[in-house]
Amino acid sequence: MTYLYYKTSSTGNIRPNETTVKHWKHLAEKKNWRITQLPNGFYQTEVNDPENDKNWHDVTRRETIAGAEAAIDGSVDHFSKKLEATKGPKVVKTFE
Repeated sequence: MTYLYYKTSSTGNIRPNETTVKHWKHLAEKKNWRITQLPNGFYQTEVNDPENDKNWHDVTRRETIAGAEAAIDGSVDHFSKKLEATKGPKVVKTFE
């Protein structure tokens, strides 16, 4: 989790730069994730490096493969929402 926090954290309401948005887009695509089984039987979620897709960074560990996939789905959803927020406010209701 340290890798994701370091790569995606920001302070306040500062608009993210192009590099950050590019990284969020990468994290929001499920095809950039994988699950590996560790020797102790746990499952580890990993995301590949956007600059070098042969490098993988561990993110979380879970007891079940279903739990690991749910963690990936949660991360994909989280970064999809962050990308949506970069588009600025959207009108949800107007009045006459």
